[in-house]
Amino acid sequence: MSSSQRTERRLRADRARQAADVIRQQVVRRAFPDGVLPDERFLAAEFSVSRNSIREALELLREEGLIDRVPGVGTVVVADKVEHGLNQLMGLAETLHEHGQITNDVRAATVIRAPSVVAQRLQLPADASVVYVERLRRLNGLPLSLDLTYLALDVGEPLLSEDLVNRDIFSLIEQTSGQRLGTASVALEAVNADLHSATVLEVPRGAALMVVERLSHFASGRPVDLEFIRMRGDRLTMRAEICR
Repeated sequence: MSSSQRTERRLRADRARQAADVIRQQVVRRAFPDGVLPDERFLAAEFSVSRNSIREALELLREEGLIDRVPGVGTVVVADKVEHGLNQLMGLAETLHEHGQITNDVRAATVIRAPSVVAQRLQLPADASVVYVERLRRLNGLPLSLDLTYLALDVGEPLLSEDLVNRDIFSLIEQTSGQRLGTASVALEAVNADLHSATVLEVPRGAALMVVERLSHFASGRPVDLEFIRMRGDRLTMRAEICR
């Protein structure tokens, strides 16, 4: 392959990614009400690129599981991504209430000795006990996230007799403690699904997951809830409004 051919192929791949990024957001925002994307000629003109670049862009989105080619119909949206806002401290059911019903498979709910790092983050003694809750969270029956939650003992124990299947932990904390949650520190990173996570979330091993680490505090400033949340990257997109 000549140098000019390699350069052209690279430029086409760059243009394909640029188009795919914009089309992906249109899919997420439901810009195609009937679920059918415009034809390749229209998209090529819209992005001022060749039809080959558009074909590569659509193939990228097809590999992500967002779209597919249906004979006689065209390119259609086949997966539904939902937006998860990062602007407010809310539980998953509060955040996604417009998209359907959140239910939880409670995989664990018990008292354990806190790992040293967890005790440190919750500002507890090194040998403190905490409540550990693990839940597979579903949206309209489909796996969405795997949540591992560590709670200060006095805050978490009352939750063990509450409805962890249908309720957000945040709302249960406020209900049982009589205190309001105030702030949270959040870290977000991308990881590949390990075998266990892939099995639970029903994705291929190595699939892209978003991992959120969130430490939530009472309005008084006391840290009470440390979570590690693995979210399916093919079903969620994170969004926030920020100021300079």
